[in-house]
Amino acid sequence: MSRTWITGGTVIDGTGAPGRRADLLIDGERIAEVRAPGSPAPEGARVVDASGLTVAPGFIDVMSHSVSTLLRDGLSVGKVTQGVTTEIMGEGWTPAPAVPGEPHGFPIHGLPGEDERWAERSRAWTRFGDWMSAQQEVGAAVNFGSFLGGATVRMAVKGHAQGESSPEELAEMRRLTREAMEDGAFGLATALIYPPGSYASTDELVEICEEVARAQGIYITHMRSEGAAILDGYAEAQEIATRSGARLHIYHLKAAGAPAWPQMATLIERVNAGRAAGQDIHADMYLYTAGGTGLSSITPPWASEDDRLQERLRDPEARAEIRAAMLDPDGSWEPLGHLAGPQGVFPVGLSAPDHRAYLGRSLAEIAELRGQDWIDAGLDLIMNEPGRIGSLYHLMTEENIEAQLREPWVMLGSDAAGDDPARQGEVGVGGHPRAYGNFTRLLGHYVRERGVMSLEEAVRRMTSLPAEHLRLQDRGELREGAYADVVIFDPATVRDVATYPDPNRLSVGVRDVWVNGQQTLQGGQPTGALPGRRLYGPGAAPGRPG
Repeated sequence: MSRTWITGGTVIDGTGAPGRRADLLIDGERIAEVRAPGSPAPEGARVVDASGLTVAPGFIDVMSHSVSTLLRDGLSVGKVTQGVTTEIMGEGWTPAPAVPGEPHGFPIHGLPGEDERWAERSRAWTRFGDWMSAQQEVGAAVNFGSFLGGATVRMAVKGHAQGESSPEELAEMRRLTREAMEDGAFGLATALIYPPGSYASTDELVEICEEVARAQGIYITHMRSEGAAILDGYAEAQEIATRSGARLHIYHLKAAGAPAWPQMATLIERVNAGRAAGQDIHADMYLYTAGGTGLSSITPPWASEDDRLQERLRDPEARAEIRAAMLDPDGSWEPLGHLAGPQGVFPVGLSAPDHRAYLGRSLAEIAELRGQDWIDAGLDLIMNEPGRIGSLYHLMTEENIEAQLREPWVMLGSDAAGDDPARQGEVGVGGHPRAYGNFTRLLGHYVRERGVMSLEEAVRRMTSLPAEHLRLQDRGELREGAYADVVIFDPATVRDVATYPDPNRLSVGVRDVWVNGQQTLQGGQPTGALPGRRLYGPGAAPGRPG
């Protein structure tokens, strides 16, 4: 077994305790000793000098979209260079259990490496754990786990159809969820503004989440509204958790659009009241004022029923109906185009040759170039692109970001995949800076420059807080006996450098990273090692593999 002696650094152990000078021994996959500074190096140990630097537990990304990128090569370069050692996936869609009739298990994330072999393989994944086992075979530079996608559960039983589920359909959804929890899922993850997951009723989700609660899991949700009806969205999430008994987590906490901005204070008050009453409620966030999702989110969810949005847009009558709904939203769906305004919507994922000239431009600018209204310009782009159009929506305020960060129950989630800029095509295509900078942005901008919280508290939010929330044993702290997930960074220089116009840039200031005692980043450069382990939720069945 390899042994590593990290000496001379300031240890911030992840608990929130003040940083202190200490030396650390990694022996195999665990931390063997934490000694007073200046102790002699153990015989045979490799010595790593961390003088002037901070030594901390590896960071945990509770909202990762590395579903396909991890299966492609396992390296997750964009996350590792931020100090991330664990990624938890699952918002809305997961590759398993397989959905009958679908071409493959990656409708949102795309085939890993565009390798068609994953299409056939994923169609055979009848259980959630089949996907996790496949990732174990590939290997990963980070520890990995996932929630079960709520949309996937519904699609596996009802396809893309709207409507209430029958007792028989609900029973099948419960079975799939129960099996996923036995396989180690951390809970059920919904994304309730996107079809077909948005077709699930409150009562349906309560029933499914009873299986989650039985396995001590979490109901984690992109709420049905983050806009003007954000308080209603939260009330529904809290009702689902209360009635089912599941713990509650709010994905990417934010108030989207000007009508919602002043409501964030009330939402925070309601979360704190629930926590004071004994409810287990947490949230994560990314630290940017723009969100990122598909351009199709400017259309009402019903337009995508049966996965026929493009077909409907080619039908003049159906298109007119969709356009009318977009022109005057009725309040039953989240109109992101209106919330951001066409000047705040940037379709960055355009790939059709005729659309390349629009990259870097807002939907308002594109509409002007095309001589169209913004709604028609957006619908034409959706209709004529071969795939999903990743887009940026400028929706949030810095004031709310800082207010949310001050709440001790808020952790970080990137809402992004761990990609490598070297694998990206043209700079700016389909990217969001949160993929490469969410964690380092907390340390650089909000701690060092803005003073929103102490360095120790920032580390806690990215380490022991999510580890305790997810009930990960021996993770999230630097202490004897814990797994050796360790990051060394320079608190004076660590920062994000990715921007909206140039998003595919790696962070700086993180020097070294270990996962389970093996180094994945050395001197700021990925080592190519794949020591990550599969992680399990608390309801996993005994005798689980791996």
